Amino acid sequence: MKKKYMPVIVVCLLIFVVAVAGLGTHLVMKYLPTKARMDLNEYYGQVAEGETALIMGSEKLEQRGLLSGDMPYLPLEVVTGYLNQRYYWDSENQQVLYATPSELTSASSSEEPGGEVWLRDGSVYLSLDYIKKYTDIDAYVYQDPDRVAVQYQFEGIQTVRAEKDTYVRYRGGIKSKVLTEVEKGEAMILLEELEDWSQVATMDGYIGYVEKKRISVPEEMKSDRDFQTEQYQYITMDEPVNLAWHQVTTMEANAWLGDAIQNMTGVNVISPTWFSIQDNSGNITSIASQDYVNQAHERGLQVWGLIDNFSTEISTTEVLSRRSSRANIISQLMEAALNTGLNGINVDFESLHEDVGPHFLQFLRELSIECHKNNLVLSVDNPVPEDFTSHYDRAEQGRVVDYVIIMGYDEHYVGSEEAGSVASLPWVEKGIQDTLAEVPAQRVINAIPFYTRLWKTQAGSLSSEAIGMDQAQEVISTYQVETYWDKTTGQNYGTYENEGATYQIWLEDAQSVAAKVKLIPQYELAGVAAWKLGFENSSIWQVITENLK
Repeated sequence: MKKKYMPVIVVCLLIFVVAVAGLGTHLVMKYLPTKARMDLNEYYGQVAEGETALIMGSEKLEQRGLLSGDMPYLPLEVVTGYLNQRYYWDSENQQVLYATPSELTSASSSEEPGGEVWLRDGSVYLSLDYIKKYTDIDAYVYQDPDRVAVQYQFEGIQTVRAEKDTYVRYRGGIKSKVLTEVEKGEAMILLEELEDWSQVATMDGYIGYVEKKRISVPEEMKSDRDFQTEQYQYITMDEPVNLAWHQVTTMEANAWLGDAIQNMTGVNVISPTWFSIQDNSGNITSIASQDYVNQAHERGLQVWGLIDNFSTEISTTEVLSRRSSRANIISQLMEAALNTGLNGINVDFESLHEDVGPHFLQFLRELSIECHKNNLVLSVDNPVPEDFTSHYDRAEQGRVVDYVIIMGYDEHYVGSEEAGSVASLPWVEKGIQDTLAEVPAQRVINAIPFYTRLWKTQAGSLSSEAIGMDQAQEVISTYQVETYWDKTTGQNYGTYENEGATYQIWLEDAQSVAAKVKLIPQYELAGVAAWKLGFENSSIWQVITENLK
């Protein structure tokens, strides 16, 4: 009987062994982490000979750098987009300019590698050494495949450390292929925390996942950098700025300064509209007057001469995109400032298209150098921040100029599709808040209007005219307009009918100006400016002074 059942028992045992083996293999396959390595050419993308992959912080780029021996070169647009926007391509002279606070440096390009700037097939590349000269970065250069990893963010970053030797995997999961191995104690930048895995970026350019149980709790990156660079020194006033723009259109009109400021009180800066770009070579018209400056100084006023780009005969893009024309503008401004005794320059370039943005910023950098050499205050007028004016780059302006001025008006303007306030209080306040997201409050000036618009709707057609404070009150009195305080706009509002037309007005008066000026101390701004002399009534100066405190 035993012999009879023995084969059956053997077969059953074999089946059992096979089942256990299969189950064991399944468990091993399911729970044993893979050590398979990911093909780095697949990870970084195929890198052509003479090129190098680029990793900026925690981002792999589509763009490629170039290699000359052991020296990497990075595309200019990558450098300015990620690392340092002050490298500026001077196409006129085929060189790269870099403006420090005190000087404008240049690096000539060559179609051969070896120098600081490599011009290859019309594209500009900067050597890693040249980038490091002015930029605080850590750079790692690796082979197989060739790649350059650059770390440039050292504040507001969370890091984790490996608590034991571990793998960084392409995806979260033990079966995902291995990108690299990190040793115990090695720091990684934390990108995202998941349930069991964390996405990290290694300092040498891998972006992947590690098991949370194998890393430390996140901590703020400790920045102990020894990179030194020259810092901007700003020329600012010890008291709140109280500026009034003075529209001067002829040399002869300078003689009327005394009349214009006869009843003015509290103002400490006057800005006459003296300079305008005349042509695309950067020549400017000037009606600057030393007598005007002397008279203003006798009244205790600083004088900041204004330059505009309002001529229809010029292309602001063409003017500012050439080093020669920028230098021409600046040299003429400096000559006029020194000859007349000006205290500062106010730049009022308006309606700037997106393509002029980088050139406008470069102009300000170059102008800042010369203004500060001559102890001149540099201020720049800006529209209220909107998405379509982001190219004004107020953050960069705020780094290189002394004062950034918000033109807190023209919320509704000639040509607007609907009638409305020139500067409603919520709109003005949002403009301040949005500017402070980019510029330190102590160097922001908010400008208010002394004018309003009288809106006329007739036969479905809308038009308006700008009128000053006294003229607005004459309209109210003549047509016996009943006004009321509109809490929504922070202004007195009135409407009336005349000769088949409907008129509307949102008044700028003592009450509305007081509400706007109160925002200056509330947000700890540097001061207030007003457009323009001649639109005010005599009592408004005291309103500004009282609420500016």
